[in-house]
Amino acid sequence: MSQYLPKQFKTKPLALLVAMSLGFMSNSALAQEEADAEEEFETIVITASKRSTGLQETPIAVTVASAKDILQTKVLDMGDLQSLVPTLRVTPLQRSTNTNFSIRGFGNGTNNTGIEPSVGVFIDGVYRSRAAAQIGDLPRLQQIEILSGPQSTLFGKNASAGVINVRTQAPSFNLEGKIEATLGNYNQQILKGFVTNAITDDLAFSLSGGMNTRDGYTKSVVGLGDINDRDRWNLRGQFLYEPTEDVTFRFIADYSEIDESCCTVADVINGPTTAAVQALGGVVLDAAEPFGFESALNIDPTNKIEDGGISLQIDVDYDTFAFTSITAMRNNKSKYLSDVDYTSLDILTEEGHTDIDTFTQEFRLTSTGDNAFDWMVGGFYFNETVDTGDTLFYGTGTRNFFNVLGFGALFPGVEGIYGLAPNSFFAADQYINSEFMQDNESYSLFVSLDYDLSDALSATLGISYTNDEKEVTIESDNTEILSSIDFTSTPTILGIPLTQFPPLAPFVPTLQSVQFLPPQLIFPNSLESGKSSDSKTTWSLRLAYEVNKNVNVFATAATGFKGTSWNLSRDTRPFPGDQAALAAAGLLLANQSYGTRFAGPEESEVYELGIKTRFRNAAINLTAFDQTIKGFQSSTFVGTGFVLANAGQQSTKGVEFDSTFNVSDSVDITIAGMLLDPVYDSFIGASGLNGPVDLSGEKPLGISERTLNAGITYNFEFDNGMFGYIRTDYQYESEVGLVANVPPEITRAVSTINASAGLTMENGVSFQIYVRNLNNDEYYLSAFPPPIQSGSFNAYPNQPRLFGASVSYEF
Repeated sequence: MSQYLPKQFKTKPLALLVAMSLGFMSNSALAQEEADAEEEFETIVITASKRSTGLQETPIAVTVASAKDILQTKVLDMGDLQSLVPTLRVTPLQRSTNTNFSIRGFGNGTNNTGIEPSVGVFIDGVYRSRAAAQIGDLPRLQQIEILSGPQSTLFGKNASAGVINVRTQAPSFNLEGKIEATLGNYNQQILKGFVTNAITDDLAFSLSGGMNTRDGYTKSVVGLGDINDRDRWNLRGQFLYEPTEDVTFRFIADYSEIDESCCTVADVINGPTTAAVQALGGVVLDAAEPFGFESALNIDPTNKIEDGGISLQIDVDYDTFAFTSITAMRNNKSKYLSDVDYTSLDILTEEGHTDIDTFTQEFRLTSTGDNAFDWMVGGFYFNETVDTGDTLFYGTGTRNFFNVLGFGALFPGVEGIYGLAPNSFFAADQYINSEFMQDNESYSLFVSLDYDLSDALSATLGISYTNDEKEVTIESDNTEILSSIDFTSTPTILGIPLTQFPPLAPFVPTLQSVQFLPPQLIFPNSLESGKSSDSKTTWSLRLAYEVNKNVNVFATAATGFKGTSWNLSRDTRPFPGDQAALAAAGLLLANQSYGTRFAGPEESEVYELGIKTRFRNAAINLTAFDQTIKGFQSSTFVGTGFVLANAGQQSTKGVEFDSTFNVSDSVDITIAGMLLDPVYDSFIGASGLNGPVDLSGEKPLGISERTLNAGITYNFEFDNGMFGYIRTDYQYESEVGLVANVPPEITRAVSTINASAGLTMENGVSFQIYVRNLNNDEYYLSAFPPPIQSGSFNAYPNQPRLFGASVSYEF
């Protein structure tokens, strides 16, 4: 296995920890080989293979976060989950609707609505296509499974980098319930609960809901409201109908709302334009205090989300096989208002909306019983409509901002020559509006075959065919008068050639430099259809060998696929190679610029070698992997919008492991980590600090090469029936640069401690105290260049220390 390990494995402390674990595993395997099954760890049942199988016997690289772990560590939403799973990174950014998921360093989809994430998220078998539909206080959980590597053969659409598989508890036919109240700092108030019971002998229900409010921890220095508050609620109802012992219907309906001011943006580098803002009376935050949790905005940002849906799962058991159908419809609406220059001067304000309707249908037939040969066949259908758009407004300070930058003498002269009213350029309330519609229809057909080659050796072959079609339209309205200047041939303004005014000719480049948002070429047009059609057959092959009932090894080769993603942002531009054809068709606009309309498909492949072990007092799993994504869809925010491009190839070699040790009847220790050696094998035309760059051979930014999660739990009980726990968890990520278009000194390194303790009484009453980020660790989530402030850079700081206490009653 050593040939799969990156070079750091021999030189870093985390590698030593892995080696010690392997040594323990080897010695224990000899000593415990004949251990009785009753004395081993409790079996964890997962559905990673779309069958109910034991975690240790399933030849897939998967990490499980149990409901117990999530409750003990006070994981409230997906963003907190990475404190338990080192292979997962969750990055919330500009708005409550924008969250990026990555596994093994692979992930995309942040902020740009046109990019579906490479990490597929499924909740009770239903695919959630956008991050906005994935955020919310976690419902009544059973467990969360994080599957590493491409999973396209079973999970279908867009699982080219991994899957987050969330399972909640079905209704019970026995009366059960729980209510929990939490109070925390920043006036945190959480109330949630559930109740479940039988209605008849064959019909049960459950109802759960919650509300979560908190004041913002970022204070305005100009007298506005707090930023990064919490104001969300959710409601979820289920029915479980079992008319016979072989037939089950599970119906789920859920709805949630978010209404918050998000998100905190810190000044990290204040560039030369800072003086212009300050000269006009604007406030710019001190870049020396990026973790001061202050804001200097001219409006209170708003983020409002409404998310809901229904699903019906039907399971029918026949003599030798089972039938499963999962039907779901979902809707997600969001809108926002943001001050995007991040100063108190009214320069730029952005307003946006998104409305997404999704329908999914999955069918599966699965063999049952104890067979040497097992099979599964199925199909998945996906239909989605995206209606999204945004408007960028110039403010009352925009013209004055440019005047102070040195354009004050030029603009009036040009306006006077053309008979324009004074202050026509960059006047308040002029705007650039972009509206997008995307229709996406996709289907996949898959088959999975399992064959026992011997009593100890089994093979799994998976094959899936996916077809993905998209149709996109854009409408645009640009009222900025300066946008009518044509710099592509003979400069004109309002149709009058500038050559008629020779004194202005030397100033043409200067005028062009401030024309930062030229008109958009709408499509479809006679050259650009706005359509994409992709299809691909993916496969997976796994061999699993049971050394003994304590030790299993497996080897995997698999491929994955993700269809074309369209650039549904203000910076969608025709490809440079289309310039001549656009000119011939008479489609060129004033000051025509070029970029990307879409990024082509992603194609991934992975090779894995893993071992899973389970003994009386320990369980240790380790996977070495070599994973590649060709055409990785890279989306970079450049200040005004997103540049979407295909990286030629991104790859990573590494090792991931997780382990649990029962040191005694009272003490449990968990250690999990990942070593990565990522690289852009080829990436020409990436967005760099000063324009397009060639990153071929460079390490991708934002991907830590070493991550570690460790926890220790002390469990105790009293003679009167009370029991409790004390737990501490540690999260580590090695230092790494954030994105390619910010200075390299802006980095991220994580070293966070979380802690909690709880006590449960015999009558069902429980008490819990918790603190997240106990050591007040400070790091950036990401960074970006703000619009029209060359030389300045902003970043998103992580949350400060949060703590609280909960009381609950369960029956």
